[in-house]
Amino acid sequence: MQSLSHLDFAAAAWFLLAWFGFNLLIDVSPLRKKTLSYAMDDYRRGWMISMCLREVRIMDTAIMSGLQQGTAFFASTSLLAIGGGFALLDATERIVQVAGDLSIPVADSRALWEIKVLGLMLIFAYGFFKFGWAYRLFNYASIVMGAVPEKGNASDEEIRKMAMQAGELNVLAGRHFNRGQRAFFFAIGFLGWFAGPYVFASTTLAVLLVLIRRQFASRARSAVLSGQYPNLGSPVRSGEYTATGSSKPFT
Repeated sequence: MQSLSHLDFAAAAWFLLAWFGFNLLIDVSPLRKKTLSYAMDDYRRGWMISMCLREVRIMDTAIMSGLQQGTAFFASTSLLAIGGGFALLDATERIVQVAGDLSIPVADSRALWEIKVLGLMLIFAYGFFKFGWAYRLFNYASIVMGAVPEKGNASDEEIRKMAMQAGELNVLAGRHFNRGQRAFFFAIGFLGWFAGPYVFASTTLAVLLVLIRRQFASRARSAVLSGQYPNLGSPVRSGEYTATGSSKPFT
């Protein structure tokens, strides 16, 4: 730790404050109800209620499969990034020498370079655990979703209860997935540390501002909140569907 200056410690402290402070802002604080993620949680729950109204649920399983595949992709990417970090550790002296020849402002000592690379690897390791658990939760949600009885095989109350359980698991999976993605985004800010503590603090601030804008003032949030999700209070069919679960009589 003697290789780290006071500016390095200050920039690292600012990075941790920005990262975990943003997580608290989005997941815990009263302002979370105004975020894009919170709005999508309502749609996740509403999706499961709509699912239990359908007799044919192929579309729902396809959506769930897509969510699982996306989560698995990011988990695999995390492992590849960790492997790349080990490669950087093995080539520390060579990289420092090349950077010095090209006058690139990177760490001028082997110990400082290794501390920065290890910090980057820890971020990706955190992301891997979040993506791995999100993938598992999506599996649990799909199993509960498959266990939701069809209309006539259980009471409306039991059907709705199981659908809400699947919805809550879906919401939890989405939250852990979001935290894993935030780790990736803040890893971009962490890269600024290789150019010095001032750049590190600036890139961290830039990432933080982008993420805040996406949650509170983005076009995606406006699109999600532009319509009101219908109130699907009871899983009772309206009678407009055919035996195949489609509103078209010839399918």
